[in-house]
Amino acid sequence: MSISLIVLALLVGASIGLTLGMLGGGGSILTVPALVYVLGLSAHDATTSSLVIVGLNAAFGAWLNCRRGPCMLRHAFVFGGIGLGAAFLGARVSQYIPEVWLLTMFGSLMLIIGSMMLRPKVQAKTDEQAIAWPAVVMGGLGVGFLTGFLGVGGGFLIVPALVLLLHMPMRTAISSSLIVIALNSSAGILGHLQGSHFDWTLIGLIISGGVVGNLLGTRFAQKVQVQTLQRSFAFFVIALGIFLVIKNFPLA
Repeated sequence: MSISLIVLALLVGASIGLTLGMLGGGGSILTVPALVYVLGLSAHDATTSSLVIVGLNAAFGAWLNCRRGPCMLRHAFVFGGIGLGAAFLGARVSQYIPEVWLLTMFGSLMLIIGSMMLRPKVQAKTDEQAIAWPAVVMGGLGVGFLTGFLGVGGGFLIVPALVLLLHMPMRTAISSSLIVIALNSSAGILGHLQGSHFDWTLIGLIISGGVVGNLLGTRFAQKVQVQTLQRSFAFFVIALGIFLVIKNFPLA
């Protein structure tokens, strides 16, 4: 492996960790395009590898965030737990979809979610008892399926779901999202194992960079206003969505 590839892998990993630690999502949104367009993996290998990379980074980020702020652990585990079967199913279905359509659908969904996050904020619920369990169940199933289908950890879906559907405060949604990402990623990996290739050296380098990025992102998030965090998340999602649609829609 060349020095330039090692440096690129570390930088990609640091960026993934930074966005996960700061925004509670976005790691896989960055990981899949980076693995495909920067590091040269196929779309299917990239989606599988991204689940390993993002899942481990999310677990570390969840530990950091929950040490420093509020976590609705019960809701996070139920939301993530009921989505495990749906994530496995989504991963199996995705193997029958052409790569260019996977990336086009990925980008289109990002545009929709990012736009929704820019809408006026609904009053947040800081009390766990105020959050409706049917919304937790339906949100967990939907996000779980899309997590496996698109090969993403799900943060760009989970954070909006927790904020828009369950009305969690943004900071709580970030820490809770990382728990759900780690759970969903583990199920998604199982669904992608058959016929997938793992470059463990490359994955290890990216994860190493992600540890540093996570530490910086978690610290930075504590110093930024909540509205700024939410708008930053939305613009980040929209920008990458535009890139993926422009890149892949003509081919699809």
